Amino acid sequence: MLNFSYKNPTKLVFGKDTISSLGSNIKSDSIDKVLLLYGKGSIFKNGVYDLVTESLKNNNIEFIELSGVKPNPVLSKVKEGIDIVKNNNLKAIIAVGGGSVIDSAKAISAGSCYEGNVWDLFEGNGKLTKALPIFTVLTLSATGSEMNCGGVITNEDEGKKWSFGSPLLYPRVSILDPSIQSTLPTKQTVNGAVDTITHVFEAYFGGTKNTDMVDELSEGIIRTVIKHSKILINDSNNYNSRCELSFAATLALNGLNGLGRLGDWSSHSIEHSLSVLNDISHGAGLAIIMPAWMKYVYKEDICKFAKMGRNIFNINECDDEKAALSAIEALKNYYKEIGAPTTLKEVGVSFKDLDFVADNAAMSAPLGTFKKLNREDIYKILQIAFE
Repeated sequence: MLNFSYKNPTKLVFGKDTISSLGSNIKSDSIDKVLLLYGKGSIFKNGVYDLVTESLKNNNIEFIELSGVKPNPVLSKVKEGIDIVKNNNLKAIIAVGGGSVIDSAKAISAGSCYEGNVWDLFEGNGKLTKALPIFTVLTLSATGSEMNCGGVITNEDEGKKWSFGSPLLYPRVSILDPSIQSTLPTKQTVNGAVDTITHVFEAYFGGTKNTDMVDELSEGIIRTVIKHSKILINDSNNYNSRCELSFAATLALNGLNGLGRLGDWSSHSIEHSLSVLNDISHGAGLAIIMPAWMKYVYKEDICKFAKMGRNIFNINECDDEKAALSAIEALKNYYKEIGAPTTLKEVGVSFKDLDFVADNAAMSAPLGTFKKLNREDIYKILQIAFE
């Protein structure tokens, strides 16, 4: 286990009927004028918009709205938000939605206090010294962005989907009412489950040795996601399972799961390049890419993959390599069972597209910590993922 320090300043307000506390939490920070950021309108259908705006009005908080954040959020919308904040002297950002909205809020928060082009921060060419406060109301559990300091944005002009983070971008308060997620389409619940599992595995397979404690945490999160995602596919209104799945998604990427070890993140990098190609849902792309990555790299640490099989999928196999391969197959079978795609063919990617994805991902090569990946490795993983 590696040395670490851990601090997560986000206040998490969890449970049914908690959205009404948004206004009072913002008011306690003496904030009275905010940007209200959301997606394409689902918050009007599930009643969240009314709950949020009523809470703001009850606490005399002015707000200017910006809608239209895409599932794969783009830089142009971020810049639109920055202009609104600067032109109206807004004091904070409220993100109402899933990870895409929250990631956009983080970029807007940073860009509103940065003198240059906000994309400088993604390129590593700028330093963030100040950011606006961020408050979130989560409507889709998947990315864990409600309790971490990172985000991912697509620069549509340059064809780059890159990440950025800063300790200044932890949300001040995140409100998570699992009951409002009962109206989500099954596909979004599935994608959220896959995203959560992949976040856990990125740390689990980071290559650091002697991490028994956090391995136990990882395995418990994944077992919980598998169990309750299956329940929710058949009973979307099951509040207890919504709670379990939502909390698992938060724990997967609020820092705890990564303590004392490196994270690999090559599967995410490859999927980001896949999203640039065809705007595929992030969870769907990860369901395809990570098992292919596993098949390509498992011999780097067969025992760790065998451990995954025995502790998560109850594989009773004495031979480590057989247990490892069975574990990878069990993960794919779970994804198939819940309706996630497992091949690039299923999402309309042609074989000739693999070169574009490999070239795009290789802009950040070498990828990973478990096994360093160059362009040739990336292409071979994509070949495995294709069939």
